[in-house]
Amino acid sequence: MAKTCMIEKEKNRRALAKRYRVRREKLKAIIMNKETPMEERFTAVMLLAKTPRNAARVRQRNRCALTGRPRGNYRKFKLCRIKLRELANNGQIPGVTKASW
Repeated sequence: MAKTCMIEKEKNRRALAKRYRVRREKLKAIIMNKETPMEERFTAVMLLAKTPRNAARVRQRNRCALTGRPRGNYRKFKLCRIKLRELANNGQIPGVTKASW
C-alpha cells in the first residue's frame, strides 16, 4: 500500500490539471501558432509559466486503483501487476484467463 500522502498529492494533481486544462490549451495554441506576433507569444509564455506546475498533465503518475502502487500498472485495468494477477486468478476480472500452451 502506498503512502496516503502520495495518493492525496496525486488526487490534487488530477484536480489541478482538470481545472487549468482549458487555460493551458489556449495559451499553448497561441505559443505554437507562428502567425501570432512575437510579443503576444512571449506574454502567453509568461502566463503559462505562472500556472501551477502540478496543473500540467505530464506531472501525473499512473497509480493502482486499489493499492496506489506507482509502478507496474496496466492502463486498461487501472491496476498494478500484483493486484491484477490476484483478481484474475480469483476469476473476478471478466474475460481474463491464465495463459496455457
